[in-house]
Amino acid sequence: MFKINDNYLKLPGSYLFSTIGKKVNAYAAAHPDKRIIRLGIGDVTQPLVPAVISALHGAVDEMGDAATFRGYAPDLGYDFLRNAIADNDYKARGCDISPDEIFISDGAKCDSGNIQEIFSLDNRIAVCDPVYPVYVDTNVMAGRTGTYDPQGETWSNVIYMPCTAENDFTPELPRETPDIIYLCFPNNPTGSAITKGQLQEWVDYANKVGAVIIYDAAYEAYISREEVPHSIYECQGARTCAIELRSFSKKAGFTGVRLGFTVIPRELKAGEVSLHSLWARRHGTKYNGAPYIVQRAGEAVYSQEGKVQLEQQIAYYMRNAAYIYQGLKDAGYTVSGGVDAPYIWLKAPKGMSSWEFFDYLLENANVVGTPGSGFGPSGETYFRLTAFGSYENTVEAVDRIKAL
Repeated sequence: MFKINDNYLKLPGSYLFSTIGKKVNAYAAAHPDKRIIRLGIGDVTQPLVPAVISALHGAVDEMGDAATFRGYAPDLGYDFLRNAIADNDYKARGCDISPDEIFISDGAKCDSGNIQEIFSLDNRIAVCDPVYPVYVDTNVMAGRTGTYDPQGETWSNVIYMPCTAENDFTPELPRETPDIIYLCFPNNPTGSAITKGQLQEWVDYANKVGAVIIYDAAYEAYISREEVPHSIYECQGARTCAIELRSFSKKAGFTGVRLGFTVIPRELKAGEVSLHSLWARRHGTKYNGAPYIVQRAGEAVYSQEGKVQLEQQIAYYMRNAAYIYQGLKDAGYTVSGGVDAPYIWLKAPKGMSSWEFFDYLLENANVVGTPGSGFGPSGETYFRLTAFGSYENTVEAVDRIKAL
């Protein structure tokens, strides 16, 4: 008789955002007269910019002509997109990354879940706490995390690095030595960011102890401060210890289009084995490449028109972030984030737990956010709001919360 991967049975409950969706849908069905404003899931709301739309139309026309039709994409991505990424995201910032070290995919979420496949189950992971759930959950599925403590909501073989108000929501170097370190900056969910000097400490540490950093830079386009690095490869020595994940979802509004990439330098090795070659083999075996029309749309992101249009779109979302931050601060809430990231991290009032505050906002303000406890034990009593709604809805949501 066939058997299942019983590691899936270890996962507590459903995926965080599935739980939120079920609760919101149930409330909406019971209260059809209520207009719910959703500032929970980090999904964009503004349409694709004209430069991207034009590229999509052009690529679709090519696919309708036998002379320019494209079939399977190259395993690792088309050269035109990999070259554009290397030139604009890396060489322009002084980072020594070549096009053949860039692997095109359909998004950073998939890559962040799949990258663990190239590592042994004996590796021990370290994660920020709170943390994007995919990092931990996919390691649970693989069987790398040990046993679950439902009371502490922690896994026995995971090293948790608390990110609290006391350390400005940035992790400290762990006391135990990890093999794989997950870092996400600007951070989801807390909206915090670290300086180049702080990130250099992590790179030096990883090289010293022989760990690899999986660096999620999905929100780098929202960075506003000069001292905050856009890439881990701005740090000396990162080529021998770091993998970087990037996404077009928040940078260019591709949440429904799907495009991302992973960077693995050729110097990054486990002994004599190149991680670049392992990921290339995994990619080529399990993936047929992002669609041609989508990769052409990604190329347009780096055009002069695309850059200008996307700067305006990002400024739109960050205007929302500033409104949420200032509005809640004026109302007496303890808030952070919203400067280098489109997320605002706030303390639940009146001693409420994260889920109690979720229910309170939904029922009394008809506003949806994300309970901080869903991101890890250090997220308890905190709450995340996103800046990805329309400006009008953002203003109304903040005004409703202030009126409570």
